[in-house]
Amino acid sequence: MAFKIHNLSVLSYANGFTLWHYRTTDDSKGAIDNEGYFNLAHEMIRPNDMIIVNTTAETGIVVVNKNSNGIVDTTNFGGLVTSDSD
Repeated sequence: MAFKIHNLSVLSYANGFTLWHYRTTDDSKGAIDNEGYFNLAHEMIRPNDMIIVNTTAETGIVVVNKNSNGIVDTTNFGGLVTSDSD
């Protein structure tokens, strides 16, 4: 599917750093960490910003590696442990 800008929101901002949240029910982690996925938000996000991502299956974090000429690239999706064994 495609990035939906209305699902991206700011959680916190300080000293030129923004922590974002993005929720998708359509896309997998493999699609989300591809170069270009966040291009529609290129005017808002900056290198080193972090994005907490919730998919239907997983929660994880990507970091913005590059934002140049409207092309946004992020790190690979780093999954967070969301299970509890007790």
